[in-house]
Amino acid sequence: MAQAADFQGMSSSPGRRWLRRTGAVLAGAPLLAGFLVLPSAEEAAAAPASAPTTAKAAEAASGPVSVSLNKVTPGVLSEGDTLTVSGTVTNTTKKPITEARVDLRLGQALGTRSAIDNVSRHTTFQPGVDGNPVGGKYTAGFERLEPKVSQVFTITVPADELGLGEAGVYQFGASLSGLTAEQPWAEQVLGIGRTVLPWQPDTRTATRTTFLWPLISDVSMTAETASDDDRAPVFLNDSLGKEIAPGGRLDRMVSLGDELDITWVVDPDLLATVDVMADSAYEVKGEDGRSVRGTHQKDAARWLSKLNAAVQDEEVVALPFADPDLASIAHNGRNVSGTLNQLKSATDVAALTVRTVLHVEASTEYAWPVDGALDPAIKNVATSAGADKVIARSDSLKDGLSYTPSAARPIGGGTTAVVADALLSTAFQGDLSRAENSTQAVQQFLGQSVAITQQTSRERSILVAPQRTPSAAQAQAMAEALTALREGSWSLPQALSETAETDPDPRASSSVPPRSAYPSALRKKELPREAFEQIARTQDKLDSFKVILSRKERVVTPFGRAMNRAMSVSWRGHAGAAGDYRADVKAYLDDLADRVWLIDKSETKLSGHSATIPVTVKNDLLQDVEGLVVRLTSTNPTRLEINGKRYDEQPITVAGSRSQSVKFTTSANANGPSTVVAQLYTEDGQAYGRSVTFKVRATEVTATVMLVIGGGVLILVLAGFRMYTQRKRAAARRDAEADAAAEQGDGPGRTPDASEQASDPAPDTSAESADPSATGEKVDR
Repeated sequence: MAQAADFQGMSSSPGRRWLRRTGAVLAGAPLLAGFLVLPSAEEAAAAPASAPTTAKAAEAASGPVSVSLNKVTPGVLSEGDTLTVSGTVTNTTKKPITEARVDLRLGQALGTRSAIDNVSRHTTFQPGVDGNPVGGKYTAGFERLEPKVSQVFTITVPADELGLGEAGVYQFGASLSGLTAEQPWAEQVLGIGRTVLPWQPDTRTATRTTFLWPLISDVSMTAETASDDDRAPVFLNDSLGKEIAPGGRLDRMVSLGDELDITWVVDPDLLATVDVMADSAYEVKGEDGRSVRGTHQKDAARWLSKLNAAVQDEEVVALPFADPDLASIAHNGRNVSGTLNQLKSATDVAALTVRTVLHVEASTEYAWPVDGALDPAIKNVATSAGADKVIARSDSLKDGLSYTPSAARPIGGGTTAVVADALLSTAFQGDLSRAENSTQAVQQFLGQSVAITQQTSRERSILVAPQRTPSAAQAQAMAEALTALREGSWSLPQALSETAETDPDPRASSSVPPRSAYPSALRKKELPREAFEQIARTQDKLDSFKVILSRKERVVTPFGRAMNRAMSVSWRGHAGAAGDYRADVKAYLDDLADRVWLIDKSETKLSGHSATIPVTVKNDLLQDVEGLVVRLTSTNPTRLEINGKRYDEQPITVAGSRSQSVKFTTSANANGPSTVVAQLYTEDGQAYGRSVTFKVRATEVTATVMLVIGGGVLILVLAGFRMYTQRKRAAARRDAEADAAAEQGDGPGRTPDASEQASDPAPDTSAESADPSATGEKVDR
């Protein structure tokens, strides 16, 4: 850090020059090591192409020397304050600059908010406009600035030395003057860095400021589960894990928000997704199509715990689940069957999700279209799901007033528009990972806030609705600005609910702009009608699938939420990825539905005129299926009938991971093949899955069969004849023996039975069994 000194017209001793060089080198070392590091990928992605304050723009604006203002404290000056300005000067030329001096310059008071906004857009030093140097000892000097080398400076000056006049917002800058190799005889201003400096010496009526703090992320979770025993949920990527990890974007949002006066605006899908991560192992799709185990389970549990503590006793607003794109629905999806029902289901589940995960009650009465852009169709869609307040923005609902009115205003149909201030809401866009850009954003925000307060003595309520997904650096700048608001006297914090209930300004516009006024840049990024038609087809498939499930919630809930995610704002500008997501959801649902099917059958032969045909259903799901019937139909009932009819049906229930068969009685009226079709139906008569077609071939009793039967009959006859002759012979022998005995007389000791007559002949057959004769065996075909 260079010592504060006035070098113009002064000579320097060798000792002084050595001290200054040593101080410059020591001060510049940290800068070269860290300040010129390129922004992270997250910050680069967050910076729009048209960001007004970039490194190249700053370099171009400052001439041969780039002057950056890295810190201005306090951001708003009051009586008795001391201003400290820190910055960096960089010689962008190929030759050294000598006798360099940094001066603070207080410009003119800026009379309008647009003038404040335009300060950073000046490209060259403007004598008179940029003001005179404060001078005196409030400078910083460098004896020599080497080419392509940066040096830091810090200048401290009491507020009463700046020559400030009435309260207001002033243009403020730091310029570098010095001698160049081309003009070593004439000192000139070689570069300047500008910002604004609010001056609020007295306390006036405070403006009440509501600042929305959004916790929203891109869609991460799919409807799929892994195929292993754990059935782990599958994520598109692990970017959310990085955001909630220590130091990540969402981690910083929670840490910073916990210390601020804000209204939390949360996407319930974010909470549900992190809750799933924390509750069990999860998998992430790899680039090769295979899934790998996610690594942020502990980070998820820690983040939820920290968020839970931060939101207790604070105002929480829940957006519809997955933050659906209201403008896309209004312009392209509302006439597609079922789209508005999807929006309503996303709204209905929002409060329950927040209550379940964070144990707080959240308001669901707000709708927030992208960038607060509104037209009649968006208004109607936003309120169709139950919201009666729409968060709009002042560059959509334009007032044309000389002052900034309060945010709330009626827009018809019992709906209130809560209009965010456009300049305040867009102050923190762009790449704020560089200190000079962050400082510029904070000073612009504070300057605009002070200017609003100074417009009128009437108390007003102002809303700030920043971008949906601020980067970590943007969130840090927002926190710095809000801390300055809290420490000042011109603004007081206020909850969104209070701002929405504020009495509207009768002069403020309450006319919703026509559809033609909707920004074309936003329209180009909307989801097309085809997206909503694809979602509708997926819903139809889900409706036909769920009726057969014994545990419907295990499928209906994840796929319902997946369809909510398919309508998310986060798909804007990512049409290809959005299409892939919708296709994957439908393909996975088709795959599950196809896991209940009829097993194919080969040709069936029917020997004779009747038979029983089995039909088998396979269930590869983990849960039981029910409410299905199997219908077997003959395409030619004159040849083949099913249970005496053209077709017959039988109900069937199949346990998870099992097969089950039902049997149909068929009868053939003629020989030859007949075509039969098996089809599953739901109980309401809707065909389910693919049909199975097979042939049944009927045949009469053949000659071979007759020969076999005849041979069997012949064997039975011969066996009976043989038994008969054997019995006759035995009877004859007994008769002969009886006659011989009669001739010889009765033997000793024999006493004939009274009932037995000697003349009674003996029976020629043995006594018959009393048991009934066995029936013939019939084969069930």
